[in-house]
Amino acid sequence: MSEIGQKIKQVFPDIAILKDQDNYSVFNGRNLPSFVKDFLIRKHIDTEGNLNKEAIFDFLDKHIPDDNNVVKNRLYRQEQVQLLTRFIIITDIKGGKIRFAIPDAGIKSNEAIIPEYIVRQYKEDLIDGEKWGVIKLIYIPPIGKEKGYIELADYKAFRPYKVDLQYFRDCRRQFTTEEWIDVLLSAMEYNPSSFSGTTQKLEFLTRLLIFVEPRLNMIELAPKGTGKSYVFGNLSKYGWLISGGKVSRAKLFYDKTRQQPGIMKNYDFVTFDEIQTIIFQDPPEMQAILKSYLEAGTATVDNYKFLSECSTMLMGNIELTSANLPRHNKYFVHLPESFRESALLDRFHGFIEGWFLPRLNKSMILKDWTLNVEYFSEVLHLLRTSPEYSMLVNEVVYSEEKSDLRDLKAVQRIATAYSKLLFPHITSVEELNKDEFKLYCLDPAIRRRGIIKEQCHRIDEEFKEHMPVIRIK
Repeated sequence: MSEIGQKIKQVFPDIAILKDQDNYSVFNGRNLPSFVKDFLIRKHIDTEGNLNKEAIFDFLDKHIPDDNNVVKNRLYRQEQVQLLTRFIIITDIKGGKIRFAIPDAGIKSNEAIIPEYIVRQYKEDLIDGEKWGVIKLIYIPPIGKEKGYIELADYKAFRPYKVDLQYFRDCRRQFTTEEWIDVLLSAMEYNPSSFSGTTQKLEFLTRLLIFVEPRLNMIELAPKGTGKSYVFGNLSKYGWLISGGKVSRAKLFYDKTRQQPGIMKNYDFVTFDEIQTIIFQDPPEMQAILKSYLEAGTATVDNYKFLSECSTMLMGNIELTSANLPRHNKYFVHLPESFRESALLDRFHGFIEGWFLPRLNKSMILKDWTLNVEYFSEVLHLLRTSPEYSMLVNEVVYSEEKSDLRDLKAVQRIATAYSKLLFPHITSVEELNKDEFKLYCLDPAIRRRGIIKEQCHRIDEEFKEHMPVIRIK
């Protein structure tokens, strides 16, 4: 156990979890996200890290079966089945029903219904989109000409932790900034000692900015094998990862046929992975809607005004030289044509230089005590709606009168996100160490926005290349 692992266990005694690969082998063959694995491990482990594997196997067999046929067979035999699962809610306008699907159990939306009384009872949660929860299923046999169907008879949102943000802040005070950076990396399930230094660690942690800051729009280009998909697909149930394929206005923003908002309405962030392979249906329409949304968080589809606080991340690969630097000085040359327009790119706030990140290797696998992922993801989710950080940034950051507003807003938003991640315990100017704020929050924010600005200039010289003067007051 490392010194930082020992300290995490001492400071967060009820939240820390031991990342032991032998323990996590109980999930072999099951495609579960980290936040579910950590919940189950924490539920069945003692304070010394000894795991009751039999209890986990029993829970998995009963509530997360890996055989699609098992659930349907039990339901057909008139058993009530309780699952901890991912499910998708779909409003059937024509049929006048709320349907759901459980892809991992082979249950399709045309054979599963949520009754109206359940929808009314959990109206804040049971809206269209993907959910994680503990659900009870029953089978309603055919009656006359009515076909049989599976009914969702009860629901409990998967939120095992009630997060006290003040407790989290108080715990943060017991770590130095360098230690806290290692705490965050370990919470992402990476070994802090496998990184080459603070600069590389911060580059990696920048991926978390969209987890904590509403309507933050980022781009990362990196070589293959740097763990892009893992971070955004495993750490939080509040994010949606799109990996290649076709993407439409209906899926993201608003489906006119079903009269339902898209996935960006109900998630903290949406990540477009492998952006080079994503195909946008009706590119001109998507480009226009994206410009509007990235600028102001709104988009109009016919008479429907879409509003959301969802953050976005574009992720793609980039060709590097033998010196591990970009082969082209125009970074966006390999993006889909829709994303090569400077007016659209200028609406992204910052850029992550993924070529500075390490390729995933065995030494990066964490084998230590850390924050459990489900708790950590709930903290990040809660920090999104904490206004004191943006107020603090606005109070201490100066910009020249002729500053471009997009540049200023981008820097403020990125600096705010860094503040939430690195200094969640600092909520007033009196507490702020301005030197640390400049080093860890403001300077990186200026640099990341500056890369976007420079790349827009290389596409279209109408865009100015240099950043305005932005500094600490």
